[in-house]
Amino acid sequence: MTDSKLLRTLLADPRVSKDPRQHWPAFAAGEIPQDWPLYTWVAVTNMFTAYGPEHRRLRRLISPAFTPRRIQALRPRVEQITTGLLDSLSAVPPGQTVDLREAFAYQLPMQVIAELFGLPESSRDDIRRVVDSVFHTSADPEEILATQRDAYTLLTGLIAAKREKPGDDMTSDLIAARDEDGDSRLSEAELVDTLFLMIAAGHETTVNLIANTLVALLTHPDQLEAVRTGRASWTDAIEETLRWQAPVASLPLRYAVEDIVLQEHGITIGKGEPILAGYAAAGRDTIQHGENAAAFDLTRATRAEHLAFGYGVHYCLGASLAQLEAGTGLDALFDRFPDLTLAIRPEDLQPLDSFIANGPRTLPVILRPAHVG
Repeated sequence: MTDSKLLRTLLADPRVSKDPRQHWPAFAAGEIPQDWPLYTWVAVTNMFTAYGPEHRRLRRLISPAFTPRRIQALRPRVEQITTGLLDSLSAVPPGQTVDLREAFAYQLPMQVIAELFGLPESSRDDIRRVVDSVFHTSADPEEILATQRDAYTLLTGLIAAKREKPGDDMTSDLIAARDEDGDSRLSEAELVDTLFLMIAAGHETTVNLIANTLVALLTHPDQLEAVRTGRASWTDAIEETLRWQAPVASLPLRYAVEDIVLQEHGITIGKGEPILAGYAAAGRDTIQHGENAAAFDLTRATRAEHLAFGYGVHYCLGASLAQLEAGTGLDALFDRFPDLTLAIRPEDLQPLDSFIANGPRTLPVILRPAHVG
């Protein structure tokens, strides 16, 4: 269903919970196996799965890191990281293909989130492997269990290292909230799972936002020209991409706290039934966005009226940071490489193996045309 009005209503409805322990009877009864592909998504104990006062308590611990002032303070470092990545890309010979998802769209948000949470260089490849696996929704039981084990090994190791030697980072701040204020503020399980949430969500969605915007502009040269000539802004491009190709297609799970009667749609969601929020589908709602909702159009009046970052109490805390990174990175990228083109046909781009993460698996491009003799 693509009804964005209905989705917005459900996301803001206090009768819809994200806590499976309270409101999903099958989970509470132990009927959901640990090797289920979405088990990690529903079993974590952090603000992602919290409800009511518990959600407000956990969100308050993280939200100070994402105030507008704190986000803007990160701009110079985001610009620095962007420049360093572009300098490396400048060494690629003209005419040579490079995977821009790997070399740029992934690297920028990963470096930002790694510095924000004090992730050591030595653990970043392992963290990436774990995060990629969590978004791999067709993983087999062996991979699922291994990912859960590896994730907690990595995060408990990070916590132990930061307890021994705190730094100027969010991991150290969260540990202080746990250790100084006790379980009334943050339990050990909540500490680990909150780190997992922030590190995973903090870079994976931004990777897809950058990659999807690149695909959109490179396959719509008229829209790219509108940005280059100032008839549209990078903000327009990012907002329309968020609507057109949301970086998170679907997000598990929510649950009906009681029977929810949707008379307008002739639907009743029974108490305890799970709900899957379809953000990508809502972006193509023809009622809200017009009959041409499937088209990429930077002049669309409703381009910013998307649900790509969620809605209501669970609205993504990192939305402003993601938009800062994407806007800074894309502006500088096209300034450095104005002749940037796809190296393959658009129809040959392969999607990620996930119904949660939405983006291209690789993004082969040519940064500069080969020299003509």
